[in-house]
Amino acid sequence: MDLRKLKTLIDLVAESDIAELEVTEGESKVRIVKSGGTQGQVVMMQPQSAPQQFVAPTAAPAAAPAAAPAAPAAPETKGHVVKSPMVGSFYRASAPGAPAFVEVGSTVKEGDTLCIIEAMKLLNEIDAEVSGVVKEILVENGQPVEFGQPLFIIG
Repeated sequence: MDLRKLKTLIDLVAESDIAELEVTEGESKVRIVKSGGTQGQVVMMQPQSAPQQFVAPTAAPAAAPAAAPAAPAAPETKGHVVKSPMVGSFYRASAPGAPAFVEVGSTVKEGDTLCIIEAMKLLNEIDAEVSGVVKEILVENGQPVEFGQPLFIIG
């Protein structure tokens, strides 16, 4: 991976709310973790060593109080939560002005396209993992999303 890409990724993490970013390119793997300050930390590593190195940062407890108020809101809507498989920009439609793939109340089947996440100039369709009715859309169109962030609730 070239240094310009690394610098761009470090700046992205430093200037956003992203706490951690992992990128795999060929056989190289880079994980950038935001420490307590605004400066990112870059570590080249093997996949097995990653969890042991980054379990202890103090940034995680700071995020826990913010998550506590959100926790009571989650049980209100029961259903399958579709989470983002990557970091990128969330889009509800295939193009600006095009109709959204799904709306609240839409019936979807397993494999139906729910949205697109743009990551590094690539458009990735996110498909329904289960059949059901879209109960909630948790992200606004064009909003950046993080890995594992809830996107939809399907009931």
